Amino acid sequence: MTLARPGIDPELCTLMADMPLMSELTPELLAQLRQFPPTPVDTLLEGRKVERREVTVSGGDGARIPLSVFSPAVTDRSTATGPSTGAPCVYWVHGGGMVMGDRFSQLDIPLEWLDQFGAVVVTVEYRLAPEATGTTLVDDCYQGLLWVAEHAGELGVDPGKIVVAGASAGGGLAAGLTLMARDRGAPEIAAQMLIYPMLDHRNVTTSSRQYAGEPGIWTREMNEFGWRSVLGGLPDEDVPGYVSPARADDLSGLPTTYIDAGSAEVFRDEDVDYATRIWAAGGQAELHVWAGGFHGFDALYPQAHVSTAARGARTDWLGRVLNRGV
Repeated sequence: MTLARPGIDPELCTLMADMPLMSELTPELLAQLRQFPPTPVDTLLEGRKVERREVTVSGGDGARIPLSVFSPAVTDRSTATGPSTGAPCVYWVHGGGMVMGDRFSQLDIPLEWLDQFGAVVVTVEYRLAPEATGTTLVDDCYQGLLWVAEHAGELGVDPGKIVVAGASAGGGLAAGLTLMARDRGAPEIAAQMLIYPMLDHRNVTTSSRQYAGEPGIWTREMNEFGWRSVLGGLPDEDVPGYVSPARADDLSGLPTTYIDAGSAEVFRDEDVDYATRIWAAGGQAELHVWAGGFHGFDALYPQAHVSTAARGARTDWLGRVLNRGV
């Protein structure tokens, strides 16, 4: 029996009327989706004064992990003496259910903060499941973050203003990455922004059951596929909190956190629960649940009114965090 569930915002309904929707993911369908052209990053950079740099870092197992660095352009080279200092940095982790996407996916979101705050944006090409499993994905992200912290001066970044951010699977990996950095004592993370994050492999919440059995942007069945791909058959009791952050026993000592979700999506309840547990541990979290928002609504339709509100609220929060010197 299909559960009653919050409806989608009327404007979003109109915009998505012709979008092809799916109810499940399979290995065959994933292979087809991966054939789509990569995110056109040059289009995103048009009209922006941005300098781009490509680097690679070594993963924990020796694999090469690409990073892209986007910095506000120096407009007058004749007076420039080197990289500026003191800029905030947004370390971006892309979404895609842990099985697809690339480091340029949803890049328009952090590029807004480059425009607004002069932030240096670094985005990481972590390896995808099912080819990579377990902690490999979050380990890749951690190695990239270590490189950013170690090269902060070269990048013109204030090491005390490094913000970890990500959307969907990237939000879950950002949460796992922040837990890992806390436990290892480095690098310092000033704040984490978790945008409708994928946090809990158990898939048992009310919202996960509400958005099942019918086509959608990201359904319970698709979520199960993503988690099966990354866990590789790992028993539930052995799943580490770095991979499935909802499993972490201790959420104390985390940096100030922003979490949002739509009311009409699978991740709603696990995201609300994560914010609640941060508060219970004495931490600070700001939580927004956008009425009628489906998963990824603001990335797909940034022009919608609720999308504008969601993106504006994130930017406002980040501005407040940076202005008070985190």
